[in-house]
Amino acid sequence: MANADLSVIPSARPTIVVDGNEDLALSQGLMRMSVHETVEGLYRAELRFGNWGPKDNEIGYLYFDRRKLDFGKGVQLKLAGDRFFDGRVSAIEALFGEGKSPEIAVLLEDRFQDLRMTRRTRTFTDSSDADVIRGIAGDHGLESDVDVSGPRHKVVAQVNQSDLAFLRERARAAGAEVWIESRTLHVKPRSSRSGTPLRLSYGGTLREFTALADLAHQRTSLQVCGWDVGGKNAIAETADDDAINGELGSDASGASIVRDAFGERKESVAHMVPLTSDEAQSQAEAWFRIAARRFVVGRGLAQPDGRLRVGKWIELSGLGALFDGKYYLAEVRHRFDGATGFRSEFTAERPGLGVAR
Repeated sequence: MANADLSVIPSARPTIVVDGNEDLALSQGLMRMSVHETVEGLYRAELRFGNWGPKDNEIGYLYFDRRKLDFGKGVQLKLAGDRFFDGRVSAIEALFGEGKSPEIAVLLEDRFQDLRMTRRTRTFTDSSDADVIRGIAGDHGLESDVDVSGPRHKVVAQVNQSDLAFLRERARAAGAEVWIESRTLHVKPRSSRSGTPLRLSYGGTLREFTALADLAHQRTSLQVCGWDVGGKNAIAETADDDAINGELGSDASGASIVRDAFGERKESVAHMVPLTSDEAQSQAEAWFRIAARRFVVGRGLAQPDGRLRVGKWIELSGLGALFDGKYYLAEVRHRFDGATGFRSEFTAERPGLGVAR
């Protein structure tokens, strides 16, 4: 199929909202933008503007008075009414190029910045991962929307870690993902992030796409080992294809394909040291899913769309029987500059390969 005709793709420019008010001058003066989102949380953005021109009846620097672009300012980015970034200014950069007009860049992070900049050593006793996560949210004045299952832990230690790193660790152990919307911390498994998939068709809204189905890190089973101190017994729990079947549909999993092609490929993990069988089983399933979901990884360039966000499901077509189907957005970059305009780049993944026809 031929590549998309870029002439049919409308030009687009993001709308910039500062402290709740749309700023037309900043929106029109934007020279370059990059917004980066991942399933690990802490979304960030960089905006660059010209910083020389008429101001207060004279010619000079436009933004060094810090009235409009300043530390801690809340900034939202929108496209066609869809908000695709919400954060605060955490850095200001001045750029003075040879033979160029001065520029200014602001670097922004979402509310996870609060957690990133708080480092602690502490322990949680007789707590589930949900209890720990709600406690972290409360420490930062955030509401919490937590949907994770799993055992209660005798002891969970946060040792010289930022709250963000510790939150990510607990969420990963529970098989969940983290993100913030407004002042609510969300921690949920991927299966809970449902909704109508956004449809993209190669040759239309999907401008470019590459897909890789790679067996290098696929395993037929994964075992987690530990030691029950109280019972003085060894622990060994195993996860296999059953942990991912709900996401496969009619596709063939990486585990089944590696088994057919090369035989059994088993892996044993000992570095996590669970204290109970329930902990070991939960960890085994979480780590098996992480690898299984990366069996098919696609990287695409799409017509700009503010609805393309991490956690969104997309339905791709025009790619043939093996690669057509539903993917999960694991990483998104929205970019804008004067030369190529607005484009949305993404990394999407799925645990299965379509049936050959």
